[in-house]
Amino acid sequence: MRMSVLASGSTGNATYIEHDQQSILIDVGLSGKKLEELMQQINRKIQDVNAILITHEHVDHIKGLGVIARKYHIPIYANEQTWQQIELKDQRIPNELKYLFNPYEHQTIANIDIESYNVSHDAIDPQFYVFHKDGKKFSMITDTGYVSDRMKGYIERSDCYIFESNHDVNMLRTSHYPWKTQQRILSDLGHISNIDAGHAIADVIGEQTKRIYLSHLSQDNNMQQLAYDSVSEILEQRDVDTNIVELKHTYKDKSTMLYEI
Repeated sequence: MRMSVLASGSTGNATYIEHDQQSILIDVGLSGKKLEELMQQINRKIQDVNAILITHEHVDHIKGLGVIARKYHIPIYANEQTWQQIELKDQRIPNELKYLFNPYEHQTIANIDIESYNVSHDAIDPQFYVFHKDGKKFSMITDTGYVSDRMKGYIERSDCYIFESNHDVNMLRTSHYPWKTQQRILSDLGHISNIDAGHAIADVIGEQTKRIYLSHLSQDNNMQQLAYDSVSEILEQRDVDTNIVELKHTYKDKSTMLYEI
């Protein structure tokens, strides 16, 4: 498998994964034009994508869905409740492109075995995915207020992770955000802090884990280097060798290089 984080953050999210000439997009939270540009950065084309998986209905995960669906006729997978919410926002997605992928199901799409699992976020039925191919495991976990033992069981011992490191708690508490918004972000239905991300990562990585992409950073309440340093410090305290387990940045408007898992 090869993957790229096309974009990550509150302004839009999309991830690309491929194997043997087939490929999948996970979320399309940017305009169609921007997604095409991000795909070009890794020398790929949207029209060659075989499927789109949706995690939840928030706009930073589905902004480009209607345009991409109508222009390229790519099959789209989401769970039943998420589809209901998407259809409230956009009723023009052709029915023949709509497929169900409910939580805790297993499907094979684009020759990649995929598991879904629920996360804790303020969406109707948010879920993320674990990808398996040729003995390799790639897990995504963002947009969750905490990482439960059940979530850890699904994602543990992956070769590669996309892992949320959304905010620095002190930055958030002293930010211009209203108190109610701060409480939502800090709640079990919000987002994971740098510190919580570090501890959760230390709990789930295994000997085969080689790379972790720190993702969904708040543009107001976090910084790339702060997230990196906070997570690195915790991993080192937990006896994780960060020379072996690479921490990588993600960007809101630039694709990461294709990485072979």
